[in-house]
Amino acid sequence: MKVRLKNMVCDRCKMVLKQELENAGINIVSLELGELIVLDEVSVSKSILKEIAERNGFEVIDSNTSVLIENVKTALIKKVENLQGLNEKTSTFLSDVLNVDYSVISKSFSASTGITVEKYLIKLKMEKTKELLQMGNKTFSEIAYSLDYNSGSHLAKQFKNMTGMSMTQYRKLQKWNRKTLDRIV
Repeated sequence: MKVRLKNMVCDRCKMVLKQELENAGINIVSLELGELIVLDEVSVSKSILKEIAERNGFEVIDSNTSVLIENVKTALIKKVENLQGLNEKTSTFLSDVLNVDYSVISKSFSASTGITVEKYLIKLKMEKTKELLQMGNKTFSEIAYSLDYNSGSHLAKQFKNMTGMSMTQYRKLQKWNRKTLDRIV
């Protein structure tokens, strides 16, 4: 049985859910961000999986549009987390990964979330910037280039517009207001 899950954004999410499912005696075939496949459909009801998922902050999704939106979020989160392929055009990347025409992806995403795919990607990049600033081991230029900005000043301007403070102010703040990636939209 394949189950789609909302709010899975990192390996820790997978680890928590895997442990809970194993404790419940459920045989897992595969567990990826946003997707769970269990072995024995007869002994495992969808309501049990839903209860375990919700108890751990995840949500079972059923509609095709919801699945598409979660797949978009998961693909972009992985892209930003790994700092790889950010220079590839977002529309091409998502169309290739999801095997869906980008116009469908874009319209569905905007209608469901209230923001465009591009604005969502920018929000992800801002959270990644906050994380990298907090770690303190990269210069502003290194952060900018790792997130595929043409210059440090472009990132700095966008960061200030999104957060209301400069990157220097944020780094010095020591009281970071980061959002978890599943709460961005």
